[in-house]
Amino acid sequence: MKPDYLPTLDLKRNYRRVKEEIRRAVDEVLEEQAFILGPALSAFEADVATYLPVPHAIGCASGSDALLLALMLLDLKPGDEVITTPFTFFATVSAITRLGAKAVFVDVDPHTYNMRTDQVLERLTDRTRAVVAVHLFGQMVPLETIEEELRSRGVVLIEDAAQAFGSWRFVDGTPRRAGSWGDLGCFSFFPTKNLGGCGDGGMVTCGDDGYASHLRSLRVHGSGKIYYHDEVGLNSRLDALQAAILRVKLRHLDEWNEERRLVADRYALLFSEAGLLGDVTPPAALEGNGHIYHQYVIRCRERDALQAFLETEGIASRVYYPLCLHLQRCFSFLGYGEGDFPAAEALSSEVLALPVFPELTGVEQERVVEAVGRFYRSRQS
Repeated sequence: MKPDYLPTLDLKRNYRRVKEEIRRAVDEVLEEQAFILGPALSAFEADVATYLPVPHAIGCASGSDALLLALMLLDLKPGDEVITTPFTFFATVSAITRLGAKAVFVDVDPHTYNMRTDQVLERLTDRTRAVVAVHLFGQMVPLETIEEELRSRGVVLIEDAAQAFGSWRFVDGTPRRAGSWGDLGCFSFFPTKNLGGCGDGGMVTCGDDGYASHLRSLRVHGSGKIYYHDEVGLNSRLDALQAAILRVKLRHLDEWNEERRLVADRYALLFSEAGLLGDVTPPAALEGNGHIYHQYVIRCRERDALQAFLETEGIASRVYYPLCLHLQRCFSFLGYGEGDFPAAEALSSEVLALPVFPELTGVEQERVVEAVGRFYRSRQS
């Protein structure tokens, strides 16, 4: 009998673990009938602020809006520059572009897939207003290598932590969580995230009281007092039902992230035991990082053919990301071309995300690795 299809993420398994808790939380919101900016949201924002920890956590409608709201605080002008990575989700750069600033790219570390901080320092100019550091696939950029220089130049550090809620980095023996380090932190609660809701959702974190007050105004059309508008903001609020669900899941997040790390460790062991390390390169965790493996992304030979083979075996996989942002047609006006960021471009042709979620079993992982092994053995015959 053909085995069941193995998805990259099984949300149903995860839901079954907290089903009753979530239903009770949703029922409480339904009884209160306070759906917009109500007590459920305030409670979730307070929980996040305590967890990270940060002084302020402001819910919004999506991770994309979180980035947009954070950058709106800076009142960017044409000619202003924002440094970031070309190997990330589209929203990172679309937010910069939408506000009229220029995205300035740096290449990535081919082992961690994160932006090269040495190149960030090289790209700083008098026009640099911000750096958007993307904590990709669940592990953090080593921000200690750039924070002092950015601070001395008055450059705002924004953490794109959409894929990294709960990850951390040890610096001088102290853990610093993603989203608590920079001037602003941006999160997504899209259902597939480690901390995911049952719809869209996002959050911006910060330590500055002025930023926090401004963000709370911007998310309600730039209004401080109802029907009185100081500026043109957005309609971007995290609704109470999502907040209640996320509050339940936050209580379990550390346990689930630890289970993801165990899955990652098991993959690395299985690939090694199968003698596949010449064909497959598992993701590397930078020393000092608490990687939470939002995605388990390998580098591999003949990526597209391997992905097609896995599909025939009933195993899902995904490519993050098949075309770097500096090569996307809509960003051609930035003037970049093929070969400008060789490490990022190489990753786009080699990376493959394998199934990874807390409930993934060892037997299922063995099935994935055995299928990968069969593929490469078939190429040798």
